[in-house]
Amino acid sequence: MRYFLLVTLIFAGLKGSGQGCSDAGFCTMGAMKPDQPYSKRIDFKLRSLEFNYYHGKSLLTPVITVYTADMNFSINSDYTLQVKVPYQTVNGNLGQTSGIGDLSLSTSRAFSLSNGYSAGITLGAKIATGKSNIENNDTEFGVGGDLPMYYQLSLGSHDLVLGGSLINEKWLFATGLQLPVIYQNENDFRWAQWAGYPNQEYLEKYNLANDLRRGTDVMLRAERNFRYINFNFGIGFLAIYRLNKDEIYDFNTDQRVKLEGTTGLASNVLVNFGYNFNVNHSIKLIGGLKTTHREMNPDGLTRKHVISSSYVYRF
Repeated sequence: MRYFLLVTLIFAGLKGSGQGCSDAGFCTMGAMKPDQPYSKRIDFKLRSLEFNYYHGKSLLTPVITVYTADMNFSINSDYTLQVKVPYQTVNGNLGQTSGIGDLSLSTSRAFSLSNGYSAGITLGAKIATGKSNIENNDTEFGVGGDLPMYYQLSLGSHDLVLGGSLINEKWLFATGLQLPVIYQNENDFRWAQWAGYPNQEYLEKYNLANDLRRGTDVMLRAERNFRYINFNFGIGFLAIYRLNKDEIYDFNTDQRVKLEGTTGLASNVLVNFGYNFNVNHSIKLIGGLKTTHREMNPDGLTRKHVISSSYVYRF
């Protein structure tokens, strides 16, 4: 009970603070996770159940809140299976949405190296279990039009995820690849369907994402940690580079088009804090400051305000 009360107080105090990052979720899968446990004094257990609270402000009005159950199961002393189930809510000027988001599945292999280093590799997938075509139901702004991607619960694709990391007592380096494999994005947001909205200039700041096919992302994380007996804190840098252009269906020309401004770098400076009550119970806090973002974001992933808090039970 005392752990629950402490975590609840921390969550309440952090809501509304922090600046932040942009990614499709694969940066917290397996070997690519930030603030990974490492200690010569504490024997961390391989199985864990993590409850995560995420609060993010988009570049426009939508505020995204995600509650995630992050479950890790040890297959043996070397392999770990991770399952992440998110429940997402979005509130903004154009409406409100809520429901189950995209499921993440991965398996990771750990290696012990010399000189106090360890390494990890991850193979995983993000499964499009959420919806990408939720419609507006407010008759004040027009009936039947899809909401922009910022409000949707899914990216609308099944993605392959690969990653690896190198970690010691002071440093964490990680890299990863997210490759959309099967596209099923059915979003059909159109400005004309919102003809009754009073601020058309604002409305057209939402990028069109009709039948979106996202590009491939490459991720690099570098993190410096300062570790003590029961707690640690650190500072890091996260860079995500989109290799190829996003593609959408242009309903005006009845053709698919590749969008300029959708490739390039999105980067963030991150800070983290962790506290271990004992080998079973711990908390983690992560915040960030967005340093660069891509010119166009039809997938609705970019954030300018983010905070992440977790309670972790290891067993």
